[in-house]
Amino acid sequence: MRTFMCLFATNRCSLVVIFGLSIWSAGCARKPTSLSDVPVVYIASPVQRDVSIYSDWIGTMVGFVDAQIHSQVSGYLLSQNYKEGSLVKKGDLLFQVDPRPFQALVDQARAKVEAAKTQLTEANAEVEQAKAEIDRAQATLGKTELDVKRYSPLVSDGTVSQQELDDAVQSNLANKASVAAAQGRYARAKAQVAAAGADVDVARSALQSAELNLGFTRVTAPVGGIAGIRVANIGDLAGTGAQSILTSVSQIDPIFVEFPVSEEEYLGLRSFLLGGDAKKGPSLELILADGTTYPYRGELDIIGREVNPTTGTLRIRGLFANPGNVLRPGQYAKVRAATGTRKGALLLPQGAIEELQGVHQVFVVGPSDKCESRTVVVGERIGSYWVVEKGLRPSDQVVIEGLQKIRAGDTVDPERAKLPPFQPE
Repeated sequence: MRTFMCLFATNRCSLVVIFGLSIWSAGCARKPTSLSDVPVVYIASPVQRDVSIYSDWIGTMVGFVDAQIHSQVSGYLLSQNYKEGSLVKKGDLLFQVDPRPFQALVDQARAKVEAAKTQLTEANAEVEQAKAEIDRAQATLGKTELDVKRYSPLVSDGTVSQQELDDAVQSNLANKASVAAAQGRYARAKAQVAAAGADVDVARSALQSAELNLGFTRVTAPVGGIAGIRVANIGDLAGTGAQSILTSVSQIDPIFVEFPVSEEEYLGLRSFLLGGDAKKGPSLELILADGTTYPYRGELDIIGREVNPTTGTLRIRGLFANPGNVLRPGQYAKVRAATGTRKGALLLPQGAIEELQGVHQVFVVGPSDKCESRTVVVGERIGSYWVVEKGLRPSDQVVIEGLQKIRAGDTVDPERAKLPPFQPE
């Protein structure tokens, strides 16, 4: 019995050893014995190109001319003669103010002008009459002067009596006084002409003022553009206080886009903003609120005079063509401009760069086909590529496809990849 138990224990140990060896052999058989389990990835070197550097700003549309339409006279609105939101031409009638009180003032002023003209005509007639009197008095004076000269030598020989000479002298003195009186009347008549002429000028000025006010009752568009929604209604008393504004007209083709630039950014871009490159032609791009790119490029128009001390920004204004009046005042858009060039920039397809919590990284394959995780700093996106500013060398072999298969330190089977064509904007 003891012999049997010993044989059973010995066989049991042998079975345990054999079972353990079998398990160890099976585990060894699951280890890779070939390269078929090594992940295949596609690698490529970064594209190196000279690329444009872009700057973006948030801009606001401003009409080329934003005209507030006021009533320059006080009166009741009789009619609105335009359709709100429609395109109006310069000189088109927008509103009509009651013209009757102003027409009455015009008629009164015109009557005063006629009266003043009549007075001027009478004054001119008096001048002519006074001038004729002067001529007659001078003619009579000439005769008496001759009589005095002729009688004086004849008194001594008794040919002419002293009485006749004295009468001639008195007549001559009287005629001199008559000439002086006629000349005085002539001067007064000329003064009356000047006064009557001034009255005519005053009356004409009053008439012009009255006619101007009558013309102001027709409120017309000072510029061509889009007419806004009316502020005043028919029957309102316009031209008093806030009601002096009736509507607005905006000329929006072309249209301005104003955007702020920080003081620091202005100093960095002064060669672009103040240099000749910015004035050679269209250089601004407009990205609308729906993400589409406006089909017409713009150009820099004005650089503001001063930095706003409150916001620390400088106001820049661009000018864009606006056929069809698509862009409207007050609309927001992103203004984009190529403000410089980066020489020899390194670019990678966007799919080669992973982002986790704001950190960008790539996988680089080393000489031993092992992956290395590399943190990089990215810049502008250009088409399907991303500019890599730091963390990469031109000779690095970057994993372009197969990122989901690998981790840092893994051995890979790299194959050359064909990069998508680089199309700079």
